[in-house]
Amino acid sequence: MKINTKLFSVLSNQTRLNILKWLKDPETQITTVSCETVRFMMQERGGICVQEIVKKAGLAQSTVSKYLSDLQDCGLLLSERHGKWTYYRRDEKNIQLLVQQLATEL
Repeated sequence: MKINTKLFSVLSNQTRLNILKWLKDPETQITTVSCETVRFMMQERGGICVQEIVKKAGLAQSTVSKYLSDLQDCGLLLSERHGKWTYYRRDEKNIQLLVQQLATEL
């Protein structure tokens, strides 16, 4: 994980921060579907479907997809593709590394 201005730019957007928060605890935060569906997505698909994140954000799919791509490019999210659907989850290893680097470098 590299700390740079692009990372801070990505994190300066409230919706992107919200997405990271929602994916930290998707069973309680992703309320557009049942907890069982969220568990299934996390266990069997490796993350939350982009459509559920779009519903939660209340923004256009293109906007949310760009936000997800930005977070992934910075190393904060991982994605898995299943058919035509993409599922996202946090990259906990990189997030912890970022926290450690912030604590030591800044």
